[in-house]
Amino acid sequence: MSDKDCRLVFGCGIEDSQFTEIMSASKPNESVKRRNKNFLNNSEQEFVAGRRNTVLQTLKKLKIQCSRKEVPNIALLGSGGGQRAMVGLLGSLVQLDKAGLLDCILYLSGVSGSTWCMASLYKEPDWSTKLETVKNKIIERIRGPEVSLTDAMAKLKKYYYGKDLFSLTDVWAVLVVTSYVKEIDERTLTEQRKQHNKDPFPIYAVIDKQSKQSNDGDPWFEINPYEAGYSLSGVFVDTGDFGSQFQKGSKIKHQDEFDMLYLQALCGSALGDEEDIKKTMWQKIKAFFQNETTLEAMRKEERERTDEVMRKEKETEGNEAVLDSLSKPRPSDSGKYRFPSDKPISPSVDECHRALMDLVNMNLSVLNGKDPSGFEKSIRTNLNGKRQPISTIETLKKADERAEKQDIKHFTMEVCEDLSSWTSNWLIDVWISICKCMAQWIWGRKYNLLHNMTDEAVNSTLLQSETRDYIDGGLLLNSPYFSVLREDRDIDLIISLDFSQGDPFMTVNDAAETCKKLKIPFPEVNVTSEDKTKPKDFYVFKGQNTPTVIHIPLFNAVNCGDKVEDWRKKYRTFQGAYSAEMIADLMDIAGKNISNNREKLKEQIRAVTEEKRFGRFKTFLNKDPFRLNIN
Repeated sequence: MSDKDCRLVFGCGIEDSQFTEIMSASKPNESVKRRNKNFLNNSEQEFVAGRRNTVLQTLKKLKIQCSRKEVPNIALLGSGGGQRAMVGLLGSLVQLDKAGLLDCILYLSGVSGSTWCMASLYKEPDWSTKLETVKNKIIERIRGPEVSLTDAMAKLKKYYYGKDLFSLTDVWAVLVVTSYVKEIDERTLTEQRKQHNKDPFPIYAVIDKQSKQSNDGDPWFEINPYEAGYSLSGVFVDTGDFGSQFQKGSKIKHQDEFDMLYLQALCGSALGDEEDIKKTMWQKIKAFFQNETTLEAMRKEERERTDEVMRKEKETEGNEAVLDSLSKPRPSDSGKYRFPSDKPISPSVDECHRALMDLVNMNLSVLNGKDPSGFEKSIRTNLNGKRQPISTIETLKKADERAEKQDIKHFTMEVCEDLSSWTSNWLIDVWISICKCMAQWIWGRKYNLLHNMTDEAVNSTLLQSETRDYIDGGLLLNSPYFSVLREDRDIDLIISLDFSQGDPFMTVNDAAETCKKLKIPFPEVNVTSEDKTKPKDFYVFKGQNTPTVIHIPLFNAVNCGDKVEDWRKKYRTFQGAYSAEMIADLMDIAGKNISNNREKLKEQIRAVTEEKRFGRFKTFLNKDPFRLNIN
């Protein structure tokens, strides 16, 4: 697909056609397509049609009789919860398969840790036909060794140079996600097209950070093998072009499609509160860059660069060209120009390394409530005293913690700016970029696919900025309800697997409240105070003209007895990789929620099938009541 052929697709309420096309008067090639809210993407329609045939055959095996038009649309949701969600979803799917219910599922959607499981499953074409084998592969891998530092370093370099917009999501992918999934998965979502005709349709859910913060616009964003976009606004772009630069609906600059490792980081980065994440990130950064292998790689590159410069000097038989280049100003990130004469002796690799390590330790000190001034002084010393001291650091520590953190942020940015004007070492460059992203807390930054569009059907706040930040959906709602509540997906039954750490009903309650505000059909959720302290393993919420929602908390009084809190403490969201024994136990406990409720699940599937049949019958009568012959 050429850049000019790339178009955005908009959902709308047009009644007489699936698409309408609006052409720009000045540039006819700049067109957008508005998709009717009652129609799916063509590729998804084709996929769903084939999958519904599979569901129909499965229902017959379960002795649930229906016609093809009466086949219920069933969505399985995996909540967030880090590796707990990853392992819990896998255990649940294995038992659904053994119960003969897996092929009733039309959609499989996840946020955060559940997407780690999904990414592992969809590596295998038609994974649901060989789930026992696939499960064993996944467990063997996540019980194994972590990715090597050399491979992690190579991947970080690819991310750094492979795109315009580098963010903490790239760092999280390499330093954190790999520690759980134990691999670097460089496949892409679009490569999975046509490989999963026998599996549920996968949907990965994230949110738009700016929309969440402003409480305006559409924060719900989804990514599937065919398209990526805003679930409720109904505006999408081909998945292969998500991240490319757009202007008024047309692609003006291509960016390579992100890989599955990055997608897992994009979806799963909220494993704790912001303070915990910041501490963990600085600690991971420190461990990575203080490693002797990393430092030696920096020195090696510096030696090779020095040798190359000397070779070129000999070739030119003089140093006139070198002296000429030294007299020219060099731009800094702020746009200002600095002359080499401002700093006669630029810092060596080791000096840069010490300064950046001090900068990391300074930020950690502030987060831990300790005095950072010693590290600030060390930075100025290592950089030949060119950096001005933060004179208010001691006062701020005693008077205003927030002001102190803001001061450290500014100091971090200034030190990085100074260092960036002196180095051409890629590891130092990427370290500087990481520190800047940490100071500004930049995650999941992408070019805005709606930039400078003018359309009344889309909230104006989504159209203005050149970039948007996409983050873990669990920061707003820890389950991907809104990816399957789109009107065009027409879901009859939602099976919600809740792997959340805290309140086991928060996700379904929040979904119900949000749906009420947005006037999206959703059943009322009523749970007792006893349910909150001693949750059961199976809840059903029904409503008039709404999907039925089955809600299954991971840890409950049925599979855990009176030790629910003990299980929650054992499997915290933010902790090191689980042991082999912990993985086996969690697989078992999650699986029991399915095996113990097989008949209840069948009963609800039968119920929504009958409701769909009755609904079609009522429609038939309303259209032509005289066709019913009653004696």
